[in-house]
Amino acid sequence: MPGTSSLRAWWARRPPAAGAAVLATGVLSIGLRLAGHEVLSHVALALAGAAWVALAADFVVRLLWERRRWLAEAGTPGGLTAVAATTVLGTGVSALGRPNLAWALLTLSALLWPVLMAGFLRQVVRRLMSHRARGMPGAVFLCCVATQGLAVLGATLAKAEALSWPAHTALVLFWLGLVLYVGVLALFDRRQVTEGAGDQWVAGGALAVSALAGARLIDADHALYLWNADDRGVLRGTTVALLVLALVWYAVLLAAEVLRPRPRYDVRRWATVFPMGMTAVAAMSVATAAGVPGLKGPGKVLLWVAVAAWLAVAAAALIAGSGRSVGLGGSGASGGSVRSRGRR
Repeated sequence: MPGTSSLRAWWARRPPAAGAAVLATGVLSIGLRLAGHEVLSHVALALAGAAWVALAADFVVRLLWERRRWLAEAGTPGGLTAVAATTVLGTGVSALGRPNLAWALLTLSALLWPVLMAGFLRQVVRRLMSHRARGMPGAVFLCCVATQGLAVLGATLAKAEALSWPAHTALVLFWLGLVLYVGVLALFDRRQVTEGAGDQWVAGGALAVSALAGARLIDADHALYLWNADDRGVLRGTTVALLVLALVWYAVLLAAEVLRPRPRYDVRRWATVFPMGMTAVAAMSVATAAGVPGLKGPGKVLLWVAVAAWLAVAAAALIAGSGRSVGLGGSGASGGSVRSRGRR
């Protein structure tokens, strides 16, 4: 059938960054649960789970039968969405009271993280040695997102299971994620703010997931009394500062979208949706964990903005998959390369 053939062709061209769709959907599920919309949260989590299974099967097929392509994609920033999406799915599953499945997803993501991170870092080092490291797209911040995703899920399970060691491990990952963010920030192509195809939003989304990790660590400390007053103060202050910075990035990126519209569809637009949703989730989580209730309302508003963005990108993706041109076009770009497409 022609429709089936075009769908298969589209799937074969799917870049590793397409995992951002799972990430975006899973984040919305968490946000909808925090906002009290249980049914919608379950629907979003089911969609994220189904997409994750399909992408996981594709991941295994390429690993076993298309090894060269798998290795090439594993060394890109987009490859790290495999870790980030798995941790977000695990966080959503944990909220349903399924700790065994959440532990399994944490274990899987922890095994994937060093493999994919090593490939990514090797590519960055090669670019540094060839003096081509500057000018990277927003996807480069996925190294921070994947690391903080592990911290979020670890801290979540620490509180749920009343275990201290996952929280202490999560704290190490939290600070490591911030170090990685600072490291790649110097390599980010600032022109991507006004020229990027969607993944420039990960620059802010990485700070938002860092704030969420901080909030989950604070929650774990409230339940388990893990750290002294000074440590708690540093963690709280850092978490609030990260959220403020994430909101600043949100405002800057949104203004850039208004001033320099980029309406045509690109698969990297999923990397716009997930930072929008993550900023909303971080605001609502920090509101509770850090005792700043005034953030709850703005967080809910941002959540519905993210839901609207998800619907728009999902509709555009379906039309693009059918082979028709679409505004918000057409062909999804690779999204996995560390090369910026900004004008030189």
